Amino acid sequence: MVLLSLDIDGTLEVGDPPGSIPLRLIHRARELGYIVGSSSDRVVSDQERLWQRHGVLMDFVGHKHKLDEVRARFPQATRWIHIGDGNADEVYALRYGFEFHWVHEVPEEGAPGWIF
Repeated sequence: MVLLSLDIDGTLEVGDPPGSIPLRLIHRARELGYIVGSSSDRVVSDQERLWQRHGVLMDFVGHKHKLDEVRARFPQATRWIHIGDGNADEVYALRYGFEFHWVHEVPEEGAPGWIF
């Protein structure tokens, strides 16, 4: 089972600033049975309002510096991925055993490391 964690600002199309990851990627991941959530610098209540406003159901909402708690909460996952646009995204993802992909370098479909 795959866990996909996403930064918001600079990463997702609904971020501020907008990023290149469309919301349809979240929907596709959920259809495939992935555990999907956001790990951002934004306060949790702001993230929850964002997802509610866009009608997106998330399995978790939290902070990137607490990816260790996300990993502990979902021990059934066998692959952990975090996508972001900043150095903190990379540092915390790697520190807590996640694969990290820069938003502008997410592997193309079918390429090694592709998230689906």
